[in-house]
Amino acid sequence: MTAETGYGAGLEIVATDRPIRDINLDIRAALADGQRVVVRDPGARHNLGVALLTPGEVEFDGSVGYYCGGMGDGATIHIRGSAGWGLAEGQLSGTVVVDGNAGNSAAASIRGGTVVVRGDCAARAGVSMKGGRLLVAGNAGYMTGFMMQKGYIAIAGDAGDALADSMYEGTVYVVGEIASFGNDTVVEPASEEDQAMLESAFAEYDLPRPGPFKRIIAGRKLWNFAKHELDTWRAAL
Repeated sequence: MTAETGYGAGLEIVATDRPIRDINLDIRAALADGQRVVVRDPGARHNLGVALLTPGEVEFDGSVGYYCGGMGDGATIHIRGSAGWGLAEGQLSGTVVVDGNAGNSAAASIRGGTVVVRGDCAARAGVSMKGGRLLVAGNAGYMTGFMMQKGYIAIAGDAGDALADSMYEGTVYVVGEIASFGNDTVVEPASEEDQAMLESAFAEYDLPRPGPFKRIIAGRKLWNFAKHELDTWRAAL
């Protein structure tokens, strides 16, 4: 493992009954020392692995609760289970990979890095994203991409209602069915360059090769208020 990852021999933490603060302090100290970290029995507890500002590898051997990996800047986190609300919220850089499903608001307000969900995402995935990328191998819930500002979301399955509602910039790609589009969206087939880029991204994380994507971007009608577009603005409220 050391030769493969480039990090030290590693630290194993058993999370059962330990305070979350102590667990996170141990993770940060190990990363600062160049060690790989494995957290056993995370027990779906909240706020694990938050504010990790040092590059390194952290593995959670089981499901985690709310806000795992939030505010990260450089670490690579692998969750061998599912995750609750707010996965990787506010991430600046780094990678968070979830083998199972993710709750509401996965990758909310991230500014960079990559968030990968091998299962499904619940509502508001990628809300207010300001950069980075969110790759979803399954389905995504309602209002995915709401008020997105930069970066991209790629969904290999279906998307729920109000997809990309009130998006400023950025791009949402979907392979499957879309329940309904949000306000001010423009839909078109993905270009050959986009398709190749997305297939490469999915292959990078050993996700199944996705089929043809649809490309959803902002129509930009909501960028500036104009009296003759009052009905459009009312619909967005």
